[in-house]
Amino acid sequence: MTQRLLIKNASQIVTPKGNSAVRGADMKDVAIYENQSILVEDGTIVAIGDNPAWEKEIPTERQVDAKGKTVLPGFVDSHTHFVFGGYRADEFLWRMEGMSYMDIMERGGGIANTMKATREASEDELITHSLDFLKKMLAFGITTVEGKSGYGMDYDTELKQLRVMKRLEELQPVSIVRTFLGAHAVPPSYKDRNDEFIDFLLRDVMPTVAKEKLAEFCDVFCEKGVFSIEESRKLLTAAREQGFKLKIHADEIVTFGGSELAGELKCTSADHLLHASEAGIKALADNGVVATLLPTTAFCLKEPYAAARKMIDSGCAVALATDFNPGSGFTNSVPLMIALAVIYMGMTAEEAITALTLNGAAAVDRADRIGSVEVGKQADLVILQYPSYKFLPYHTGVNIVETVIKNGEIVHRA
Repeated sequence: MTQRLLIKNASQIVTPKGNSAVRGADMKDVAIYENQSILVEDGTIVAIGDNPAWEKEIPTERQVDAKGKTVLPGFVDSHTHFVFGGYRADEFLWRMEGMSYMDIMERGGGIANTMKATREASEDELITHSLDFLKKMLAFGITTVEGKSGYGMDYDTELKQLRVMKRLEELQPVSIVRTFLGAHAVPPSYKDRNDEFIDFLLRDVMPTVAKEKLAEFCDVFCEKGVFSIEESRKLLTAAREQGFKLKIHADEIVTFGGSELAGELKCTSADHLLHASEAGIKALADNGVVATLLPTTAFCLKEPYAAARKMIDSGCAVALATDFNPGSGFTNSVPLMIALAVIYMGMTAEEAITALTLNGAAAVDRADRIGSVEVGKQADLVILQYPSYKFLPYHTGVNIVETVIKNGEIVHRA
């Protein structure tokens, strides 16, 4: 029996359009439908319009009245580290006292701190921990999230993190895209032996991840003091040969050439990019790499924001994501991220919406099915409590998501 849902009388339906990332000036070109309705059948959008017959055909309990409200595509958070053990509140305050991210790592903090706690946590403990995070993401309108491993950097824990994410998809409504980030840092047991550690990942860990289909993407922290350009190229090239799509942490702390490498390898996305060079930005634009920017991390680290305006004006497809993690950015606040993007990074409200929906979907290779409100797309939708999308940046830092719909089913009401 066909399962139908009607979202009726929306003051605005606002959406980018298409099945791929939107680049450059086109990012601000969103469609706006006023006083229209959306008809959903079996989780798929089948019509957008104004048809009085729909209300007569569909039971009242399968109707959502969006009068005075705005409907958007479900948000896609395309870069997070939400499965981890322990917390690092002390380190956050150390940074406020002037200690740098690299200083904290040298003091035994940073990723190594979370590595220890994650290794010690059981799968069930990690699931309990992560379910609460996912519930809060859903309340912010996130219907698809990318999650990375990388807090084990050994065989057992890397697989444990990915298996936890796989189990979590069965326990709650948010879709999870899994990324293998074994090369998140060099663990103490491999200190000063980066090549040996990469060989270990390629030889021992990655084949199991591929065999069990635990991850779709492979990522690497390409950064001064972490993994070099040559090491990152070696890892990502071998990952592609094993069937993984590619992501890269690039140019976060210094200008390092990670953006150029992302263009060379035609990665699906390059992320962070606080210090991407002009040549790197051109490489991203020329090679169709989604530039995923993480403003809440820059905010928490008190670092300059990525050059969103320059990237868009240079023809890049820009996505926004939270980078939710226990260290450099322990926040999954979509309202804060939107405020930073619009107020401090020079993005328009329309560009921010595109970045958090269709371009976020492209950053996880899902733009053909989610990321826009279009006939044939999956009915992942967010309903705001106000009549215009402009309230997203205007009601600054406040969550105005009222209802979240996933696959045509209401999964959250404020």
